[in-house]
Amino acid sequence: MPVVPISPDRPRLPAWFKRSLPDNAISAETNAIVRSHGLVTVCEEAACPNRQECWAKKAATFMLMGEACTRTCTFCDVKWTKTPPPLDATEPERLAAAIAELKLRFAVVTSVNRDDLADGGAPHFAATIAAIRARSPGTLVEVLTPDFRGNRESIDAVVRAHPDVYNHNLETIPRLYPTVRPQAKYQRSLDLLKQVKDSDPTILTKSGVMVGLGETDAEIRTLMDDLVRHRVDIFTIGQYLRPSLEHHDIIRFVTPEQFEIYKHWGKEAGFKYVASGPYVRSSYFAEEVMAGAIDMAAVRSPESGVRSH
Repeated sequence: MPVVPISPDRPRLPAWFKRSLPDNAISAETNAIVRSHGLVTVCEEAACPNRQECWAKKAATFMLMGEACTRTCTFCDVKWTKTPPPLDATEPERLAAAIAELKLRFAVVTSVNRDDLADGGAPHFAATIAAIRARSPGTLVEVLTPDFRGNRESIDAVVRAHPDVYNHNLETIPRLYPTVRPQAKYQRSLDLLKQVKDSDPTILTKSGVMVGLGETDAEIRTLMDDLVRHRVDIFTIGQYLRPSLEHHDIIRFVTPEQFEIYKHWGKEAGFKYVASGPYVRSSYFAEEVMAGAIDMAAVRSPESGVRSH
């Protein structure tokens, strides 16, 4: 299991994390549009290391239903609260207007967890998908939803809105859930993904994990098999980067060579597409990932029923 040991005598990030970033001009334009519509992005709230690169391509992951979450996942930089504000009924239209202004061909929409709401905010997702389709009929939509505490009606409400990709991240292996995702359940997340595919086979399903939280490679390989058994099409895997000293420690840095092995394992397991690398996040280059999954599905099974989009 190739790893780089953590020690106080070495730089926090290994050499392979050094990269050049694009010019800020287009990134600033993206920022201005996001601000003008009063929107929240996970790029900022979760301190994503790819923010400048993505925003320079006018790609942002929009976050619905506020800036604070009702869960206490120890890897996440989004703020926690017991009492989130009421939902803003104008948000779906504002987000759709921003997507139209950015001329996005592919939009990624996620949210905080809203366990204070009986439906988890699922109708808000559905309204947002509808608003995007009304303003930008050619834009493909990926949603990255919470688990809605396993509420089947909430999951179906999002499925009926027909996102092109339905993403729900496992985040880590089941053994680490009590410390990494204390309010979540591994099997509940797997069941959600299967329900989506069972309800509408034309929707591409997607899930992702981080490495460096204390998992073993053998556990990652087992997790891949679990996802494939639950009919997940796309798998993403990247390095966990600690947002602050108050968050879960980085237990290991995984080498680029091992990420290539993960990619090979994922293809062996049966995913239509695998995105694997130190900087990979669930919505990183999401449009290219979806396109790759569609191409692979067509190669493997021309009669698969996956929409051509």
